[in-house]
Amino acid sequence: MMKVDHAAIVGGGFSGTLLAINLLRHGALRVTLIERDLGRLGRGLAYGAAQAEHILNVRAANMSALPDQPGHFADWLMQHRLGQESSFATRRDYGAYLCAMLEDARLLAGDRLTVLSDEAINIAIDPGGVRLLLGSGKMVAADSVIIAPGNLPPHTLPAFADFHGPAYADDPWAADLAEGLTDTDSILLLGSGLTAVDCALSLDSAGFMGRIIALSRRGLAPQSHAPAPPFAPCQERPQGSLSRLVHRVRRRADETGWRNAIDELRPFTPDMWRAASLAERGRFLRHLRPYWDVHRHRIAPPVALRLNAMQAQGRLDIRAAKVLAAALEKGAVAVDIRDRGQDGAKRLTVARVVNCTGPLGDLRRTADPLLRNLFSQGLIRPDQLAIGIDVDQQCHAIARGGSAQSRLFVVGPMTRGAHWEIVAVPDIRRQVWALARQITGAHWVEAEGL
Repeated sequence: MMKVDHAAIVGGGFSGTLLAINLLRHGALRVTLIERDLGRLGRGLAYGAAQAEHILNVRAANMSALPDQPGHFADWLMQHRLGQESSFATRRDYGAYLCAMLEDARLLAGDRLTVLSDEAINIAIDPGGVRLLLGSGKMVAADSVIIAPGNLPPHTLPAFADFHGPAYADDPWAADLAEGLTDTDSILLLGSGLTAVDCALSLDSAGFMGRIIALSRRGLAPQSHAPAPPFAPCQERPQGSLSRLVHRVRRRADETGWRNAIDELRPFTPDMWRAASLAERGRFLRHLRPYWDVHRHRIAPPVALRLNAMQAQGRLDIRAAKVLAAALEKGAVAVDIRDRGQDGAKRLTVARVVNCTGPLGDLRRTADPLLRNLFSQGLIRPDQLAIGIDVDQQCHAIARGGSAQSRLFVVGPMTRGAHWEIVAVPDIRRQVWALARQITGAHWVEAEGL
């Protein structure tokens, strides 16, 4: 096993910060954490851009950042009198929790942790180690480097390629989305998933009383958490194809309730994904992913109540349709759409369009300088479905020729091609915990590698 005395982490969001904490917990190596925006250190996009109305989608009892200490977050929340195990805490509070963990790690580690406010723009790998070129011109030498890019910005739909603010907003978490609008205006949200939910809540809290139209191909919105009847979950991984899985979930939903039927699969989902053929995975993404997402990634009951109230008041319309074209007309945006199942086009006239389509997955389309350089050198490649960066089960980056890079790793949501379920805290915490123990050799010390 390669000895690592110094690990460099690029990206100080949730994945990168938690990996740094675990490396310091499990080993005696040095860690350099590189983050271009220190205001988002420990928070990333999900928690750094969160506003007061944005709350977690999972109860505090299941949100510990440490898999070996399941009550860690709930204890922290109670110590600070911010909630309890059953609470849906705010995302701001969760960001504060992560920052507190990093600060605790810094105090214990001393000079073993270095945090740099800089941007990594390229990496060179040789048999003796890695060298990171930073935007400031500095160079960092290390034994291994782990890239934690988080979720990349969303694609811009072709119809809006030439649009700019204030008619078009590509940041759905911006605090000024309602600025300059009146209660007679309408806003179009491109997407109806979790990002659109955040955006709608922000607009509502900002006092916008106009109409919000959330548009997506199928018009599906995230379902709400709710009490589910007790049941005995399955103990073995379901066998068969992903298409057969749909029939199984439907049958189990009749027996246990659909929430239980979905949740009992969580321990097995990564293995089921890896066992599926490339063709099966592709069909799942094309036909089933939207339905899986809205049932798997649910929203807190208070959030669902607010959305329901906005819909009842006629202020929120979730619509199934496809965007055909868009144009600026007299200070407004004219958007031609085709409703799902219909042939003819309709025109919507709105004051503003907000891109809520969700994160970019195709590595070939990213504007990130580091990822572009690594891709052009062949040090990383897209996964076969172009939904992230290709890695093996141990998070080694796969080079253009198919070989696993022993000194280059990738963690977080951009590894979804290999793991699928790698966007939520419970999934990422397991990934970075396991990788930290692998890099430090802790799994051998405790005989887990035997």
